[in-house]
Amino acid sequence: MKDDIINRVANSKLMTLDLEDYYPKGKRILLDLKEWLFEGLVLREKAFREMASEHDWSQYQDTYVAVTCSSDAIIPGWAYMLLGIQLEPFAKQVVVGDLEALETAIYQEVLNRLDLSAFKNKPVIIKGCSKKPVPRNAYIMAINKLKPIATSIMYGEACSSVPLYKKKAT
Repeated sequence: MKDDIINRVANSKLMTLDLEDYYPKGKRILLDLKEWLFEGLVLREKAFREMASEHDWSQYQDTYVAVTCSSDAIIPGWAYMLLGIQLEPFAKQVVVGDLEALETAIYQEVLNRLDLSAFKNKPVIIKGCSKKPVPRNAYIMAINKLKPIATSIMYGEACSSVPLYKKKAT
């Protein structure tokens, strides 16, 4: 008797959420304020404002920008705000922090807009491997959005997933 191989995963109700599918295109830039400071440590307001007014902000057109300072300088809040005002007409998104903070902010916006109704009352697997820099925080955000609607949530691949959550029977 010949046994046919049955793909139980393909025949199941299991739904896959691949966060990499929602990775927005666009260049990511880290703008380091250290280069804008006197000796890399001291923010001099007049010189800082002059640099901000003379800087070519158009180079940030359609980019995602993370503004940070890699030195131990104390940067006043207004300095970040001043650069945010300059970047706003050009950049898609601006955050204070490193590139991971930028990716987290990008994914927060993406996941807030994402319609997950197709996952309602279904077992869901959140795909784990990606070639793009999906931040770890995006997985937590996805779990928080899926938990109220999915029957179960797993992480990984269908062939080797890790169970994370199962809705209790009522």
